[in-house]
Amino acid sequence: MAPTPAYALIATDLDGTLLRRDDTVSDRSLAALARVARAGARHLVVTGRPAPRVRPLLAGLGCGGLAVCGQGAQVYDAASGRLLWSVRLDRELAETALGKIEAEVGQVYAAVDQDGVDGLTLIEPGYRMPHPTLPAVRVGRREDLWRAPISKVLLRHATLSDDALAALARAAVGSLATVTMSGPGTVELQPCGVTKATGLALAAERLGIAPGRALAFGDMPNDIPMLDWAGHGVAMANAHPELKAVADEVTSSNEDDGIAVVLERLFPTD
Repeated sequence: MAPTPAYALIATDLDGTLLRRDDTVSDRSLAALARVARAGARHLVVTGRPAPRVRPLLAGLGCGGLAVCGQGAQVYDAASGRLLWSVRLDRELAETALGKIEAEVGQVYAAVDQDGVDGLTLIEPGYRMPHPTLPAVRVGRREDLWRAPISKVLLRHATLSDDALAALARAAVGSLATVTMSGPGTVELQPCGVTKATGLALAAERLGIAPGRALAFGDMPNDIPMLDWAGHGVAMANAHPELKAVADEVTSSNEDDGIAVVLERLFPTD
């Protein structure tokens, strides 16, 4: 009988973690994930990207099961093409939160991810997408951002660093929303209390896997709740210092197959 793997669930962020700069996954990482699957463990993508922006990547990875999207606001089932769980950010609260932030830092530029499996990413004038490969629809006025239910708001500032904007936004909005930073140029507002850990916990419960049997990989502060929840948390070499401070170990960068380095050690060749 084959030995039971130490970890039954491998949770990976995408940008800056599993994906390389060109949005591809290396052959070595794909081989390591295949090794995980042969050992009987599950791979679960846990990403800030909304479900519509994740579907093509899941197909390329051969992931036909669950994925946690939208910073934990969505649990998506790739097999059925539907959301099993979704939390919306109240649009009036979002607009109020933006007003409070701008009262502290001056003008910010905003975008939103609409809720649903076919939701669009809308960007107001002046907002620049941090990932130019991701599709977005430019609207004429901020009011147009609120025309349909949303899962989160994305913010940029002309001069403030991401760390400074996130800290000031967090102080300004209080309990109106959860503020997180998920990558360069990506400060986000999401429903209060929603994190990658809340979405991952729901998906893991559905799969019957306890936190102690989960291994999580990430690179940015939005991954901190996920690494705290998992039995073992791994930060990439390119990770933000805040994430490295809470990780159980630091691996190589996303460009140097950091996920594969760990998985090859923990899942011996079959």
